[in-house]
Amino acid sequence: MTDAPLTATVFDIQRFSIHDGPGIRTVVFFKGCSLACAWCQNPEAVRGQPEMAYYPERCVPGCAACVDACPDHALGTDRDRRLDFVRCSVCGRCVDVCPGDALRLIGRPVSVEELLAEVLRDRPFYDASGGGLTLSGGEPALQAPFLRSFLPVARAAGLHIVLETAGCYPARLLDELVPLVDAILFDLKVIDAEAHRRLTTRDNAPVLANLAHLCARGAPVTVRMPVVPGHNTDPANIAATAALLRQVGVRELTLLRYNHLWEAKLPRLATDREPLGVRPPPERLYEELVAAFAQHGVTAEV
Repeated sequence: MTDAPLTATVFDIQRFSIHDGPGIRTVVFFKGCSLACAWCQNPEAVRGQPEMAYYPERCVPGCAACVDACPDHALGTDRDRRLDFVRCSVCGRCVDVCPGDALRLIGRPVSVEELLAEVLRDRPFYDASGGGLTLSGGEPALQAPFLRSFLPVARAAGLHIVLETAGCYPARLLDELVPLVDAILFDLKVIDAEAHRRLTTRDNAPVLANLAHLCARGAPVTVRMPVVPGHNTDPANIAATAALLRQVGVRELTLLRYNHLWEAKLPRLATDREPLGVRPPPERLYEELVAAFAQHGVTAEV
């Protein structure tokens, strides 16, 4: 009997990205995260397993193909509330018969060979722009066993590789991946431990320890802070973030603009998360944050 191929669970592959590393990049989004941030741009990434999503606006009026196909009796005739997430076993049979793409299975297994083939389709764009592959999520480091097999063959194929991470996991996972990537984009959310637990559900001690460890070993790290107005933009967090960065020898920070469009995903998923109700701030907020970090000896850019 042969062993089953090593796989990872991926929920999206975004091509022609210019915001996740140098050049034109293909971003692979891995499913599963150790955090559940209140502002997460990809709420469909938090669970590690495949899950269903329902888009009522795409549902074809009068169609009941999914109802007949479902073995769990999880689908009804109410177009607005067609899917019962509690009953659903995520078998995906409804997806196969839905003519309007209103039902989607989020997350699919990919093997090393399959993922490499998908990424290499965009090689001409990498070669022309100095781009490459970016690993995102979710938290890609949680799928370290797969990446230990995938990254060496990706590097052998000549790909420039960027790892996006929130750093909340055992340091050994990170140590296994650092030699296999060209750059690390490290997201620092909130410094205060209590606030971090409240906003992300987890303590930030591993995050801070992993950042210090990376900087001490001279890893190619770019630190980023997702801007969430009213949650991590206060003077105390700015001062604490700057102090931490100076302590680990980092003098530059990238500020990520807030995007509220993730809130539209919530009604389509089996989640109890609530919208934050935060709208994109005026440009002056980013200017004020840049100035505030400069006062603390850190150069911030948007």
